[in-house]
Amino acid sequence: MKKLFLSLCAITASFVLIAQEVTVFKSGEDGYASYRIPAIVKGKSGDLIAFSEGRVDHAGDFGNVDIVYKVSKDGGKTWGALQVAVDYDKLQAGNPAPVVDLLDPAYPQGRLFLFYNTGNDHEGDVRKGKGLREVWYIASVDGGKTWSESVNITTQAHRPKQPQINPAYNFQEDWRTYANTPGHGFQFVSGPNKGRIYIAGNHNAGDPQPKNKDWNAHAYYSDDHGKTFKLSEKVPYPGTNESLAAQIGDNSVYMTSRNQQLTPKQRVISVSHDGGQTWVSSAPDANLPDPINQGAVLSWKKGKKFVLAHINAADQNKRDNLTLRLSKDQGKTWYFNKVIAKSPEGYKGGAWSAYSDIVLLKKNSIGVLYEKDGYNEIVFVPIAIK
Repeated sequence: MKKLFLSLCAITASFVLIAQEVTVFKSGEDGYASYRIPAIVKGKSGDLIAFSEGRVDHAGDFGNVDIVYKVSKDGGKTWGALQVAVDYDKLQAGNPAPVVDLLDPAYPQGRLFLFYNTGNDHEGDVRKGKGLREVWYIASVDGGKTWSESVNITTQAHRPKQPQINPAYNFQEDWRTYANTPGHGFQFVSGPNKGRIYIAGNHNAGDPQPKNKDWNAHAYYSDDHGKTFKLSEKVPYPGTNESLAAQIGDNSVYMTSRNQQLTPKQRVISVSHDGGQTWVSSAPDANLPDPINQGAVLSWKKGKKFVLAHINAADQNKRDNLTLRLSKDQGKTWYFNKVIAKSPEGYKGGAWSAYSDIVLLKKNSIGVLYEKDGYNEIVFVPIAIK
C-alpha cells in the first residue's frame, strides 16, 4: 500500500509539473505557419504580455512576418486571443523588444514600448548592402489594448548608408542588417541614470568579413521616456550577434551575446560601468556554453544589490538543455542552476529548446517563454527560484 501511495504521489507530481507548461503560440494556428522569437514583459497591473513573430507563409526569417501577442491576467496559466501589434504588409516586421516604462510621471499607469525592426530583403542580401533594415516603436498606455502610431527612430538607433532610399540614411559607418535583442529591453531602476530605457541590439558594418567579424553588438537608450535615443559604443568583441542586457549595479550593465565567430561555443559577456554607454570588458564565458543561439538575461534589485538571471540552451552541439541560472555577484558565479527543458531520449529534432525570454513573476518565481520541439510551439512555464 505504501508503494502504491508513493507511486501515485510521483504520478501526481509529474502531472502538476507538466500541467504548469502552457502553449502560448502554436505553429499553424490563427493564420500563421510559424511563430518564432519570443519576448515577454509584465505590466504595472501584473498582466503578462507575450510577443512573437507571426510568420504567415513559412518558418523562414524573411517574408510576410507580423508581430503578434497574447495577454495573461492570471500569471501565465491562461492566455487571451491572438492580437496583431505590427503588420508591415507583405514584408517583415520582427525582433520584438518590449519594455515597460514605470517611471514616467506623465504615465503613472505605466507605458509599454514595443521596439521592432522592419526589413525589405533577406538578411544575406541586406548584409551585402542590397536592402534596408529600420528601427521603429509603438507604445501602449493600456496594457496592449490599443497602440500609438508607429515612430521611426532609424536615424537615432541605426547607422545605415542608403541615401537612395532616404537622404537621412547616409552614415559613414554603413551598418546594414540590424536586429533588436531579441527579447525584452529594461529600465534602470536606480542610480544616476534611473529611468533610462535600454535596448540591446546588433548590426553588421560594411562587407562581410571572415569569421563574421563584421557583426557587432551594441545598444540604444532613451533618457527622456522615448522622445529621443542615443547609441552606445559597440562592444569590443567582433562577431557578437543577438544580445540581451540587464542592470547589475546602480550604473552597471551586463550584456550576453551570441558568438557569431562560431568558436568558442560560449556566450560572450560584456560589462559596462557607465550606464551602458561604453564597455570595460567583453569576452567569452566558459561557464555559459552555447550552440550559437539566442539567450536572455533579467535582473531585479534585492536590498542594495541586484540578482541576475541568465537563460540559454546550454549545449554546445544543439539547441537543447535550456538552463536558468541566478547570480548575486554580477554573473561571476551562479548559485542557482536549473534545467528547464531537455529533449527526451531518442529525440531526432535539432532544436528541442531554442530562443527564450524570462520575466519576474514574484520574488520567488520566474516565468520562462521558450521555443519548443523544433519551433513547433512557444510555451510558458513558471519556475520556482531561491
